Amino acid sequence: MPQSLNKVVEVLDDVAPIAFAEDWDNVGLLVAPPGRGRVQRALLTIDLTQAVFDEARRKRADLIVAYHPPIFAPLSELSADVAMQRLVMQCVQARIAVYSPHTALDAVEGGVNEWLCDGLGAGERAPLLRQEWHEAAPPGVGQGREVVLDRPVSLQTVARRVKKHLGLKHLRVATPAGQRAGATVRRIAVCVGSGGSVVGGREADLYLTGEMGHHEVLAATAQGASVLLCEHSNSERGYLPTLARALRRRFGRAVSVVVSARDAEPLRVC
Repeated sequence: MPQSLNKVVEVLDDVAPIAFAEDWDNVGLLVAPPGRGRVQRALLTIDLTQAVFDEARRKRADLIVAYHPPIFAPLSELSADVAMQRLVMQCVQARIAVYSPHTALDAVEGGVNEWLCDGLGAGERAPLLRQEWHEAAPPGVGQGREVVLDRPVSLQTVARRVKKHLGLKHLRVATPAGQRAGATVRRIAVCVGSGGSVVGGREADLYLTGEMGHHEVLAATAQGASVLLCEHSNSERGYLPTLARALRRRFGRAVSVVVSARDAEPLRVC
């Protein structure tokens, strides 16, 4: 028996409470088409693209859970000439609801930031930005993570672990001038996505994130930290199977949950 859309939204909010999202973010149920009262199939993706929407249609999805919110800045109009607005209108026409957890899913224990840390090795973890302002937020909730490895390792070892964890062949790296090739890493500042504003300025041997601005990288190396960049959505996409398993446990047979096969990092190495 399919679940009501309201019940599905309740489950998604329980997994990653939208109250834990950043103030600037736009999370929750973003598209609720008329007549879409029940959900039988949900498609998980990082980005809502035309390829992902077409996949959702083929798979007869009732709901797209798009980690990045397809509606972000306030809209004064809707135009089919604007790609993302066109996709939103297509979702309404196809009666496909759209939900985005974004920074709420980053902040929670067991969320996207925690998953990225899983590839680094054993050690202590704590949020870089605690959300103590929220009375319901437990101590482990917040943006980014600081990881203190039990055993220091070389930068090359960390890079190798990250590439294996993310299934990548290449990372971008920056190191402080004159750093020894065998310099060790123990304290790591981690943030998925575009994490320069979260990891920047932290006392750490290494910053690990998806992307940083040029001057953010220069500032990091100037203060003695190395930088590993894996591209924005590469730091997030591998978490989707974990989210799918969590939702399947919650929904049972009521809702079929699948990870998009068409969602992909747009940048390639050539």
